[in-house]
Amino acid sequence: MIQASELITNPDGSIFHLHLLPEELAKEVILVGDPGRVDMIASRFERIEVRKQSREFHTVTGVYRGHRLTVLSTGIGPDNIDIVMNELDALANIDLRTKELRPVRQSLNIVRIGTSGSVQADLPVNSFVISEKHIGCDGVLRFYGNHEQVCDPAFEEAFIAHCGWSPLAARPYVVTASPQLVGRLHEPARTVKGVTLTAVGFYGPQGRVLRLPLAMPGINDRITAFRYDTHRVTNYEMESAAITGLANLLGHHATTICLIIANRMTGDASADYGPDMERLVEYVLEKLTQ
Repeated sequence: MIQASELITNPDGSIFHLHLLPEELAKEVILVGDPGRVDMIASRFERIEVRKQSREFHTVTGVYRGHRLTVLSTGIGPDNIDIVMNELDALANIDLRTKELRPVRQSLNIVRIGTSGSVQADLPVNSFVISEKHIGCDGVLRFYGNHEQVCDPAFEEAFIAHCGWSPLAARPYVVTASPQLVGRLHEPARTVKGVTLTAVGFYGPQGRVLRLPLAMPGINDRITAFRYDTHRVTNYEMESAAITGLANLLGHHATTICLIIANRMTGDASADYGPDMERLVEYVLEKLTQ
């Protein structure tokens, strides 16, 4: 039995942060950062079953083309992902009333739809990039035992050596997205598969300089030039590695598909990415319900 202090529930029996009950979660889960994007996606549903909101965590479960889906906002950053992934797994695999593990494990399919910055000049604004692998610079996965079972240490060492990664920063980890989900989402004429780097922040951790200098000057140029076998880093964002790493440890399937809204190499940025985000949402819904 898990102690009440470790798995906190609300007076109505729902999980602490998400305020969801197990029956309110679908097996197919779409994660977004922006709470407002949940309603944009859910507006396409034929039927809404559940609508919950607590802090930045806005959830809608409903039906699209006969398929039951949950859309959930995480807010920004890997710290929130630690909350969301553990609570989603608890909803699927722990009896919240008795605090005991369910005898039969359930595996969720989790797709993050996000915005991102390209670090390759040939990946223009408005591209769709699917994360085949993730480099996590956030440190979240390192707090869990057996994380090495889902990591690629050779890839990590090559990245650290090439980039001159500071030993004072969190040690990068490399995890692989679910081939099953990548295969469902990828269409060569419409998407690009790549390696997504998850940063722990938006400014210094992604090589931006405003008033503070960087601890690793020139890091973005080295990230852009890095190659490992056939892989190259394609884009930056702030959630995907933690999602996939925790999903892999917990026995779920996960990947991320991002709309490129800025190109860090060319300096281009989208003036209004709203219509293209709607196009990406339609694409993901189509692929998940085929």
